[in-house]
Amino acid sequence: MTDVSVTDNTDAARYEVRVDGALAGFADYRLREGGTVVAVMHTEIDDAFAGQGLAKQLAVAVLDGLRADGRSLLPFCPFFRGYVAKHPDYADLVPEGRRAEFGL
Repeated sequence: MTDVSVTDNTDAARYEVRVDGALAGFADYRLREGGTVVAVMHTEIDDAFAGQGLAKQLAVAVLDGLRADGRSLLPFCPFFRGYVAKHPDYADLVPEGRRAEFGL
């Protein structure tokens, strides 16, 4: 059985997805407004791990974590922006006044 985990590497300012302990990908972010807003800038999955749905697992873990922490999202990353557009139940994480900027 494959063990997939998502963690927040605060030193590197990125969320990391690991498969059986190996780094498989990440989503870079920048904190804004005292850390209450997370601007996701770029998502990348290593080619060796492509096609396993890891980007989706990473996005869901990040979005659910932001919701649980009461934080907001600015999806500058095209993958995150597209994911939120396809899953409008996450649109409330984007501040209402900024949704149009991201096509949400």
